[in-house]
Amino acid sequence: MNRLREKVLCKIYKSEHNSVTLRFRLLIFLLMLVLTMAAGIIAILIFTGVFSAGITESKDRVQSALRHSQEEISSQYGQLSLSVVEFSEVLSQSLEDKLTGRKLTIESLSDEPEQLEEIIAESYDTTFYSLQKSKCSGAFFILNATVNPALKNASNSKAGLYIKNMEPNIISSSTPTITILTGFPQIGRDNSLNLHAQWSLEFDISEAEYYNQPMEAAMKHSDLSLSKLYYWSNPCILPGTSEEVMLCSVPLIDSHHNIYGVCGFEISAMLFKLSYMPTDKSYNRMSCMLSPLSGKGLLLHRSMFAGGYSAKNISEDYSLLKFRKKSNSFTTYYTDSDNIFLGFHEEVQLYPKDSPFYVEDWATAILVPKEDIVDSILNLNIVIACLLSLLVTGGIIISIFFSKKYLKPISAGFEIIKSAETEEAPKTNIQEMDDLIHYLSEYKREQLKKAEQERYQLTMLEDFVEKTKTLTPAEYSVFSLYIKGRSVQEIAGQLFISVNTVKTHNKHIFSKLGVASKEELILYNNMLQEIGLKLK
Repeated sequence: MNRLREKVLCKIYKSEHNSVTLRFRLLIFLLMLVLTMAAGIIAILIFTGVFSAGITESKDRVQSALRHSQEEISSQYGQLSLSVVEFSEVLSQSLEDKLTGRKLTIESLSDEPEQLEEIIAESYDTTFYSLQKSKCSGAFFILNATVNPALKNASNSKAGLYIKNMEPNIISSSTPTITILTGFPQIGRDNSLNLHAQWSLEFDISEAEYYNQPMEAAMKHSDLSLSKLYYWSNPCILPGTSEEVMLCSVPLIDSHHNIYGVCGFEISAMLFKLSYMPTDKSYNRMSCMLSPLSGKGLLLHRSMFAGGYSAKNISEDYSLLKFRKKSNSFTTYYTDSDNIFLGFHEEVQLYPKDSPFYVEDWATAILVPKEDIVDSILNLNIVIACLLSLLVTGGIIISIFFSKKYLKPISAGFEIIKSAETEEAPKTNIQEMDDLIHYLSEYKREQLKKAEQERYQLTMLEDFVEKTKTLTPAEYSVFSLYIKGRSVQEIAGQLFISVNTVKTHNKHIFSKLGVASKEELILYNNMLQEIGLKLK
């Protein structure tokens, strides 16, 4: 019994040290379930493009900003083009009436400085009204005449009037701060206007494309209407000034097609910035650009910018912003240095098809520094990764909690099973565990009954063995042959005694051992052999 107990304890010890607990198995199962679900979610996110949603969202934002800016620029520049034509028509008619009334021509005005000053002064109201109506940053007209034709550079000096709105925005347009940039000082005194800090008496048209281009077009295309002759200049800095401006000018032509000069409106860099500042706040350095378009890129040095950040800030040494289009992604804009922007551009048509300037290509572009978009996408993916990490961490914590919570009644059931009191054990409320405890209780009861029976049989056998010791040697010899299955005749022959003597010994053997037959005697012997007891 001691050896058997040692073997059982050894098996239990090995089982405890080599097997895996049920809780650990359940925990591993739940963790695998959580990780599988997390992997499935990640696969779904990748398949549905959530991880690339940052790129898609960024593209949508930039494209939306481009559509908005392009619509605004096309609309407002188109409206300003119509306004400048209207300004030209009104001013041309007024100048024609004034010259006719004075019996002068535009060519003779250079010889009549007083008359020239009076005509320009009388045109102030029309210019001022047009400026207010158009809500631009400046209005001007230049006559093909000069105050002093005797000067050395008189051919490039032209008289006229240029008034600027120093606060060209909607809020202050009702009370604009108007100054005179070019024109006779008396006009300022008569209209209570200050002279601009960079004031000049006349225009220097030596490099003034806003004057020369419309004048040449009007001379070459006398059959075209004014609505086809307006011209948008490249952004430039007027002589003697510091602010960059873009001018829309159109010829001044009377009813007899006499060309008096040009008139136009100004869009300053500040007005452009105020008007077309990107409204999307996702990228602080997003900028809008209106630029001439060449086959190789956008001309930076001839562009207008709006936004808190301009490509010119880091590209001052480069006149061309090259671009590389991609079918399903951003267009990449770059200079010969490492300055890279991402964005989109679309052509914007500033002229009608039959205009002599129609061949000039312009584009509206929305640009964002590449690192801003990369950081935005990275930040979005970090947020998604953090959420997934929280999901997995939460799943692990829940797995640990539920593995403990779920196995608590099972562990309690096992403790009941290990104990000896299974009959009076409380219910675990787990049907399978309660059924097992009930089964073990019934099994234990049956085993006890069986043990009682075996104990009784063992007592009977022990008593039988003790009774065999009362047999005489002659009786024991007959008994030994009986339990081997010998017959009476075989026993008599083997022991060399008579059959009657054998029968007499039988009676004594049956009486001493308390058996009634030879078969019962053999049964006792077989039972002794089964339990390993031998008769001496």
